[in-house]
Amino acid sequence: MDVRVELRDIEKSFGPVKANAGISLDIPSGSIQGILGENGAGKSTLMKVLSGFIRPDSGRILLDGKAASIGSPADAIRAGVGMLHQDPLDFPPLRLVDDFVLGRPGGIGPERRSAAAELARLAGRFGFALDPEGYVDALTVGERQQLEILRLLWIGARVLILDEPTTGISLPQKEKLFATLRELASEGMTVLFVSHKLEDVEALCDRAAVLRQGCLAGEAEPPFSSEALVSLMFGKAVELAPKRRLEPGRSVLAAKGVCLESPRLRIQDLSLCVRSGEVIGLAGMEGSGQALFLGACAGLARPVAGSFCLEAEGLDMTGRSHLDYKRAGVAYLPAARLEQALVPGLTLGEHFTLAEGGRGLFVDRKAAAKLAEERIAAYNIKGRPESRIEELSGGNQQRALLALLTSPLSLILVEHPTRGLDIESTIYIWGKLKERCAAGSSIVFISSDLDEILQYSDRVLVFFAGRASPPLDAASLDVERLGGLIGGKGWDEIEGKAGRA
Repeated sequence: MDVRVELRDIEKSFGPVKANAGISLDIPSGSIQGILGENGAGKSTLMKVLSGFIRPDSGRILLDGKAASIGSPADAIRAGVGMLHQDPLDFPPLRLVDDFVLGRPGGIGPERRSAAAELARLAGRFGFALDPEGYVDALTVGERQQLEILRLLWIGARVLILDEPTTGISLPQKEKLFATLRELASEGMTVLFVSHKLEDVEALCDRAAVLRQGCLAGEAEPPFSSEALVSLMFGKAVELAPKRRLEPGRSVLAAKGVCLESPRLRIQDLSLCVRSGEVIGLAGMEGSGQALFLGACAGLARPVAGSFCLEAEGLDMTGRSHLDYKRAGVAYLPAARLEQALVPGLTLGEHFTLAEGGRGLFVDRKAAAKLAEERIAAYNIKGRPESRIEELSGGNQQRALLALLTSPLSLILVEHPTRGLDIESTIYIWGKLKERCAAGSSIVFISSDLDEILQYSDRVLVFFAGRASPPLDAASLDVERLGGLIGGKGWDEIEGKAGRA
């Protein structure tokens, strides 16, 4: 299984942007190599070159000292290189076993029974609870990752690349993932772990390479220094701003006795009053009900009981459409930026023009270009009016989403506002959201990052298997207590206090 990976002078440009500028790395077999860098540093581009999704402009790839010709993902798999993308490349309508055999010669027909047995065997080996006859769309993000890892192992991967794998998964799933990667490395597999999270790289990796603006900024080995890694990533020290709490104002949204249902979940008797200038964090394992509630606050899910009222306007919004909520000053930013919020193929300028609306049948292109340039400058977006939205890094796509928001807004609902973003982008995004709070908007957001929940929330609602806690003062929580509540511990205490209040 042992494979030594060498990258020699990898160059890749996209127009005037140099994504990789002569990067060279030597990764021993049996090691877990961290690849760190801010958003847009060139991490994903370098890994897509190694896995055959992108052809480099120049440079060489060597596996065990021999030049490897990798011009496609199929070439990479034949060479033993497999990549787990940030959004796993699976097919939700399929059963797990049918998804499992994709990419293996022979198709899904004659091998299905033996493939199901092999999937069950591999899942048992690593302690994954995966039913071969279950459906992919019923899996959490962490379980989809587990399925993809097993599929890559089955089709012969000896080098495993993981791109931001801890984004959107729970703490127990992360611990399971790390244990699996350590076991694979101990057997000689070479693991490349791409991340912007210092704590994950420090906890898992044997070594780390840091990219900045397409170049290799430096390398490090344990014991890691967080300050030194941050300095390599950004060329400067980066610190969180001190937590500031605004005095809450008038009531913006009142949810009273709300009951919500989905095919897998039921939420009962949830009440919450959100006030202007306030930030409410929704915490819980994926699928616990927080996404269903956030969607209901935007008119995307209808309650089966209870009511929603935008009290600033005295509007009963129960049962109204998302468009009605939007017209009433409610904005919803989904986690799936390219799938649900932005339009691949359109430029930044076209997005701003569409968001702004307009009069008549024709677009004033001069005014549209000026608007785009102003928004790009105001939100520090690394792109041009003619840049296609899918060409931007995740951090710049999120900045573009914020730049598209109209004013004024009474309520901003955000799913995972900083998922996949580096610390500097996280600080910037929250700076812009807090500006909205200072102007009178309220924010309700979901995050799987407990530190983010505690740092930016004024109050927190915890969801567990369809149960919702009463609003908790974020200042009274720490990571340990919040993690326990998310896992179902300590609920008698908080519900008892709510009953006595």
